[in-house]
Amino acid sequence: MATVTVKRIPDELYEKLKTSAKTNRRSINSEIIVCIEQAVTSSRVDPELLIAGARELRERTAGFTIDDDILNQARQAGRP
Repeated sequence: MATVTVKRIPDELYEKLKTSAKTNRRSINSEIIVCIEQAVTSSRVDPELLIAGARELRERTAGFTIDDDILNQARQAGRP
């Protein structure tokens, strides 16, 4: 594997990377690799397919509702 050194990362960007890494339970190095992978492997999204998928999901979940009481009960039961 190749090794790359990144110099002069702005403090603000480094803090964002650090926060993101902590949120995702990764090292900063792993977080940087994930960010690079996403940047170089991203592809265009077909808006029509995205809309069709959203409509399908909306139809499949139309009967499910979650109100504040249900959400709070789940939190208190230990579910994030």
